[in-house]
Amino acid sequence: MTTKPAFQFDLLATDGRARAGLLHTPHGQVPTPIFMPVGTQATVKAVSPRDLENLEARVVLANTYHLYLRPGDERIARLGGLHAFMGWDGPILTDSGGYQVYSLAERRQVDADGVTFRSHIDGSEHRFTPEKVIAIQENLGADIIVCLDECTVPSDYDYNVEALARTHAWAERCQAAQTRDDQALFGIVQGGVFPDLREQSARFLTARGFTGYAIGGLSVGETKMEMHAMLEVVDPLLPVRRPRYLMGVGTPEDLVEGVARGVDMFDCVLPTRMARTGTALTHTGRINLRNARFADDPRPIEAGCACYACTHFSRGYIRHLVHAREILAHQLLSIHNLHVLLAIARELREAILAGGFQAYREGFWQAVAAGTGDEASGQDGRGPVGRVPGK
Repeated sequence: MTTKPAFQFDLLATDGRARAGLLHTPHGQVPTPIFMPVGTQATVKAVSPRDLENLEARVVLANTYHLYLRPGDERIARLGGLHAFMGWDGPILTDSGGYQVYSLAERRQVDADGVTFRSHIDGSEHRFTPEKVIAIQENLGADIIVCLDECTVPSDYDYNVEALARTHAWAERCQAAQTRDDQALFGIVQGGVFPDLREQSARFLTARGFTGYAIGGLSVGETKMEMHAMLEVVDPLLPVRRPRYLMGVGTPEDLVEGVARGVDMFDCVLPTRMARTGTALTHTGRINLRNARFADDPRPIEAGCACYACTHFSRGYIRHLVHAREILAHQLLSIHNLHVLLAIARELREAILAGGFQAYREGFWQAVAAGTGDEASGQDGRGPVGRVPGK
């Protein structure tokens, strides 16, 4: 009798470039397309593991940089690893910390061997090398880990050439440093907004046979049109039967357009970050529940939504909680916002499996155009996109 390897990606259907698959991990199966809630510091803000299970979240993300600084990866290892530490039995992905070093750390100094930086918490000096980052992630024990990479300003060509050489060398060193066979290592495609560099990166990394491929360095200030163009460059170059993960990107619009360009996995802190500002996501736009016009509104946040917030409470009540600065407002809005993104990911998967992705995509944008959200966003790509630091 043969047994399946710990990690396997089954591509079940395609519809144009859109893909539906099933990723097998030691802690369970992950249906794709999938949105991954972000638990930066071993917790999804304002949302318990029980809530995540009720939301049918299949995989969560935690952050190497933050957990290394506090409480420390060695302490987490002593306490049984990240799954036991945070009380989550499902799959976990940890990122390398490269983006946080770029966006949060102070006095960053990059060289061929690694990066030296000062903690944004207390100013203490630290150093990440490819070997150190793999050791940290092995201590954390996530199912999916990623290589150390260098995230850059996307529009500086000369610097992206230099950074790409480091990212590729570090990827090889990460592969050599890995000792655990129960963790899938993803390489990270970089190259800013330059098609030739993105192509070079995709070809280099795929030749090294990673279990999966992350697409990094996007949603850091470029336009949506530029982001989409880079996805279109790498899509035909990445192995068909390996998962693709677009790092730090996750609005409803991004899920639909990313899937249209071959992406399988997404993550973003946006849904919980927005919840803490009183903002709700819907399929057709955003609703700012701080607005006075919602004070007497008896409707749920979004009609037809099956989340706990929408099936139990009104817009008027949640607005009251927001203005009263009650913690429950953060909880309910976080649950709702995560539900919307997880539901869209499921809808996309169902549409692909049924051969109806294009119809779903067209219907989505028609609904956005006619939407009732306060800030319904278009797809023309004229506005900048910004990745929010993982906090």
